[in-house]
Amino acid sequence: MKRAMLALAAAMACGAAQAQSSVTLYGVADVNIEYVNKVGVVPSAANGFNPGTGHSVVRENSGGYSGSRWGLRGTEDLGGGLKSIFVLENGFNADTGTLQQGGRMFGRQAFVGLRSNYGQGTFGRQYTSLFVSMANFVPARFATQYEPAGVIAGANFREDNVAQYTGTFGPVTAMAHWSFGVGTTLPQVNPGIPTLGGTGEVPGQFRRDSAYGAGVTYMNGPLGLGLAYDQWNPTIGTSNGTLKKAAVMASYSIGAAKVMGGYRWGQNKDQTGKEILRDDFYWVGGQYRLSQALDFTLEYDYQNLKNLGGNTHAANPWQIALIVDYAFSKRTDVYLTTAYTRNAGLSMDSAASGFASSLALGNSYALSNGQTSMFGAAAGIRHIF
Repeated sequence: MKRAMLALAAAMACGAAQAQSSVTLYGVADVNIEYVNKVGVVPSAANGFNPGTGHSVVRENSGGYSGSRWGLRGTEDLGGGLKSIFVLENGFNADTGTLQQGGRMFGRQAFVGLRSNYGQGTFGRQYTSLFVSMANFVPARFATQYEPAGVIAGANFREDNVAQYTGTFGPVTAMAHWSFGVGTTLPQVNPGIPTLGGTGEVPGQFRRDSAYGAGVTYMNGPLGLGLAYDQWNPTIGTSNGTLKKAAVMASYSIGAAKVMGGYRWGQNKDQTGKEILRDDFYWVGGQYRLSQALDFTLEYDYQNLKNLGGNTHAANPWQIALIVDYAFSKRTDVYLTTAYTRNAGLSMDSAASGFASSLALGNSYALSNGQTSMFGAAAGIRHIF
């Protein structure tokens, strides 16, 4: 009888523990067929920074509307309003089965932390405060295919070795982060801009390849406002430069429509303090739900290049993009995404962004030699699980 009671108590304890913790498997599989014209190669010292002769391409891609991924998300109730949390999120190419984010197993996110009524603190590979703060103010919601995320938020919008705090207080959300070593490298794609970044923390050089930032957003009814700052101190040789960005943004919902826009200031300096990039970035657009199944997204982006590797008269890139999405269910949809860009490649890829999109996606959007515009369109299917 005593053994039976002990077994029952153990079973009840096990059940209680399971009820207080959970692990969720989730993900997205997204594949499309794309057409792009006037495609060159990413400039480098090896090809004399010459993108070469252009050509049109038709190819299959992974991640047109959402980056293909799978992940694990877990929580455990520790009592007194305190919870432990973790996220492990893998990015992969659904068209080839290969890993993204430089071959990392959990390259999109990998962190652990604690959450309470006072906010949450997390440690690991995470998105920057600038990137997260901007997410609800960018019409295309950082859609992978043609969104100029690397121009808007920087190629370091995900960082290694991050300590981050996030707190929500009524309509206000505040966050701040520090990276001990970003772990992002941008190779030289312009003779006036050196290789930027390294592999992570550098012993004896606390500042080198570190980064930090903060953001605050206000969401109340139809109105949204945001303010954010980001700084990365990338490795340059045996020292470091400084890449700074600051943004203000707003959104407003009107029935089935939501309009939004913003301004982002940017300044990059090399290890000597010399300015190697200075730009102003503007975006405006909106989302419209025509029906429960049909959504439209329109976004216009403009980059004012005041200094690009010493060139103070570089042509200013701009892009207009349209996404049409039709949902068969809550989990499966089809989409058409298209964009037209001037003075840069699609996703506004250029030396000003270090051709970050082309290098990350493994598909060149470098504008070929002598060309001033590029057009692309892709039709795809997405399944969320």
